[in-house]
Amino acid sequence: MCRLFIGAESSLWEPRTRSIRLDGVSTSVRLERFFWAILEEIGRRDGLSLSQLLAKLSRECAEAGHDPANFASFLRVCCGRYQALQLAGEIPAARDVSITSLDAEGILARERRRRAIALAPGRRQAEAASLSATS
Repeated sequence: MCRLFIGAESSLWEPRTRSIRLDGVSTSVRLERFFWAILEEIGRRDGLSLSQLLAKLSRECAEAGHDPANFASFLRVCCGRYQALQLAGEIPAARDVSITSLDAEGILARERRRRAIALAPGRRQAEAASLSATS
């Protein structure tokens, strides 16, 4: 199993630090090259440079009340979600479709429903075990 992962091009996991300006403050973000490539792809879909995308994500993250102290982790999760949403068919493979044009609320609602359905059998099993333990 691991051969599939360790056999990948090693440059993908090489870290790269980029200096950026977020809300007028210079900072640096260190991510693996793999994640930088995905972020560049996301930005291109909406006609944004990497710097513009990071500034937008940082601003919206702060507006949502999230802790900006772990911005690099947030960016990694953004990349993972982008790819997972593509696999789920929520983000079209056609890269000329902007992320901004998608129905974010609809996608999030469908995700919540899928998660609830996936958890439902486990919940039923836990409830059944609880009932049999009390009887």
